[in-house]
Amino acid sequence: MPDVTREMVLEKLRTVRGPDMEGNIVDLGLVSDVFISDGKAYFSITVPADRAKELEPMRAAAERVVREIPGVKAAMVALTADRKAAPQKGPVERPRPAPTGHAPAQRAGGAAPKAGIPGVGAIIAVASGKGGVGKSTTSVNLALALQANGLKVGLLDADIYGPSMPRLLKISGRPQQIEGRLIRPMENYGLKVMSMGFLVDEEVAMIWRGPMIQSALLQMLREVAWGDLDVLVVDMPPGTGDAQLTIAQQVPLAGAVIVSTPQDLALVDARKGLAMFRKVEVPVLGIVENMSYFVAPDTGRRYDIFGHGGARKEAERIGVPFLGEVPLTMGIRETSDAGTPLVASEPDGEVARVYRDIAARVWGEVTAARQDKSRAMPNIVFE
Repeated sequence: MPDVTREMVLEKLRTVRGPDMEGNIVDLGLVSDVFISDGKAYFSITVPADRAKELEPMRAAAERVVREIPGVKAAMVALTADRKAAPQKGPVERPRPAPTGHAPAQRAGGAAPKAGIPGVGAIIAVASGKGGVGKSTTSVNLALALQANGLKVGLLDADIYGPSMPRLLKISGRPQQIEGRLIRPMENYGLKVMSMGFLVDEEVAMIWRGPMIQSALLQMLREVAWGDLDVLVVDMPPGTGDAQLTIAQQVPLAGAVIVSTPQDLALVDARKGLAMFRKVEVPVLGIVENMSYFVAPDTGRRYDIFGHGGARKEAERIGVPFLGEVPLTMGIRETSDAGTPLVASEPDGEVARVYRDIAARVWGEVTAARQDKSRAMPNIVFE
């Protein structure tokens, strides 16, 4: 069977009609670089942002015809939306990090401060507006990178419906109950970890409503013997639902890290997360661009499969720190599947260095906010 080539993929894609059934997606210049590795084809199709949902069948058709090519095992196709910047209608006030710390200040309107977790110095949420952007993998490697930078770190998997920490950290078994109602967190790679995945079987479907979610999350936060930690990293579920609001409203978050891919479509959803944290008065520590670029392991050539630089531009637009670019590598995927995260398994590697740099910037934002309690809460305006 002949090797699959870029030209074979493009020729097949010429059979896919463009938007409004005009021309084909290749000759219209809508197809990105095509990368082929181990029989898998990766590429994206550029579409207008306001028509992305409408043009999903076109994406599906492109994926289908490529999978029909002999020798193709799989196709990964994404829609990437080019968005022209909207004209500014007036000055946009930029946000500044809010003060945070172990004892939060009195909140606006005279509300009582949120109770912290005994022994935990700072709580950082890792969030995304949508699934599939690598948020949980980022959370694990960020926690390990904070630890590698000299901090005592815990990790809470707050995704009730799809807990992934048992698999990502290769932890099995059930946590043990100790004095009172406290339970002892699970551990691996030096991290203290708690997840709903330790309490229910992987195949069990969680059919819970708001009050049950809130109760479960608060128990995993407050009824776990975390001990003395410099920081607790919370891997939030994707989106902006009950779980996210429970965490943001019930505990004093030092801030939130937003994970996005370079695509405008992913950034649209990331803005929803930014807006939610603003409404509940949680400072945004910065944005991470995950799957930022791909470097072919055989040639060293770089491919911007999902575009590049969108998260950096978004961070600059709204005035929050840009924390760094994490490449799309086979190593991240393989070590995540194996439960041996790259920061732990290849601590001296290039990707581990990227995560350690991001962790240093995150902790720098937390530290700076603690030292400058005179700063105002963020005021982010979305045009």
